[in-house]
Amino acid sequence: MESPDYLSINNLKVTVFQAYLFWENTDKNLQNLSLRLNLGVKEKTDLIVLPEMFNTGFSMNAAVLAESMDGKTMTWLKDTAKRYDCVVTGSLIISEEGKFYNRMIWMMPDGNFEKYDKHHLFSLAEEDKGYTAGQDQVIVDLKGWKIRLAICYDLRFPVWLRNKDAAYDILLVIASWPDKRAGHWKALIPARAIENQCYVIAVNRVGHDGNEIYHSGHSMCLDANGGTVYYKPEDEDLYTFSITYPELVKNRRSFPFLRDADAFELK
Repeated sequence: MESPDYLSINNLKVTVFQAYLFWENTDKNLQNLSLRLNLGVKEKTDLIVLPEMFNTGFSMNAAVLAESMDGKTMTWLKDTAKRYDCVVTGSLIISEEGKFYNRMIWMMPDGNFEKYDKHHLFSLAEEDKGYTAGQDQVIVDLKGWKIRLAICYDLRFPVWLRNKDAAYDILLVIASWPDKRAGHWKALIPARAIENQCYVIAVNRVGHDGNEIYHSGHSMCLDANGGTVYYKPEDEDLYTFSITYPELVKNRRSFPFLRDADAFELK
């Protein structure tokens, strides 16, 4: 259920940025993010996590705001990952072969990257009409940790996120989740952590967007028991914390119920 050399897996230091985002203003957002990271990142970190559509806010104006995979935001991600010598992740609107994607980028310090296209598109905001859904489940590796990537609305679909055969150690969710459904957010994240016996790191935005929808943050990191490692409501926050692999292994050994999970296949 876990790697036999798990004791060699180091603590993971994670920096989350629960950011206020300027509506549909890429230049201003990138400037603000650079400034806040410069002022706030005071120690070596392994990973910087930004919210969903961190450069524009959660907008359906894809035709105007979309960038290519060699656009200014990808360049910013490469430069930022190199500067802090860590992975930087968040999502942005990408135009590719005539389609638009809400794409999460996992940018590494050497300029290489992985990507995850949001699978569950938020039909209530007609995201499904303007964007194309991704079909791939993506797990990335960082210092021996297996990390499953997810975006916002994905959180509501436990079958999509099910940790089959303990394939991942962390569920990483970036979001633009409104305050009026904050109760759902705060219920679903502990459920995903407990049922999948994993850490969940969930990073939301704060403030009003251009549609006057208020976002109250509630970014958090929970362990496999649903215990709180980090939690911040309401205010913009840049914070670094560490998580430990032996704690995860201890939970899975004490309660080995992942091995009793139902077998299934997604179609």
